Amino acid sequence: MPPPSRPPLRAGPVSAGRLARAGVIAAAYVAAAAALGPLSFGVPLGPVLVQFRAAEALSVLPILYPEAIPGLFVGVWLANVLGGLGPWDVWGGSLVSLLAACATWLDRRSWRAYVWPVAANGVLISLYLSAIFGLPYWSTALGITLSEALVVGALGVPLVRVLRRFSPRPSRPEEAPRSPGATGA
Repeated sequence: MPPPSRPPLRAGPVSAGRLARAGVIAAAYVAAAAALGPLSFGVPLGPVLVQFRAAEALSVLPILYPEAIPGLFVGVWLANVLGGLGPWDVWGGSLVSLLAACATWLDRRSWRAYVWPVAANGVLISLYLSAIFGLPYWSTALGITLSEALVVGALGVPLVRVLRRFSPRPSRPEEAPRSPGATGA
């Protein structure tokens, strides 16, 4: 039996509700990043960069909402403009978040969905943050990965659980997770 194919990366028509949700996600990301100030953008402690960006709890929202993908891209872009680390962070961080959000949506029915934001930020964001802060890559990657894992695990996973419980059921069959033994007919 061949493995199940991935659904296409089509999110469906853009409705006012989806557009509004993307805007709320972007605004929430900016507000959460700004709330913790410098800690959201990185503080060097010896050779390790500590970055506690609570806004990254939203990075797992593509598990539930495909419109979170552009919402996160815009939110990260705006937050990084305000953060003041320059164009590498503005564009690099936004594109890495876009990549992670797309991968999270594609793997939304798997535990891997929670790993994508942690891995993408830990490996890729560290490439330029280590240069910006003049720190070794591996210690920067370790600090970013651990802080991202903490935020996703402590805030993002519970957020998805709460939203799953209290959000209305998906209206289109392709959005609904398939139950074991379900037929495709």
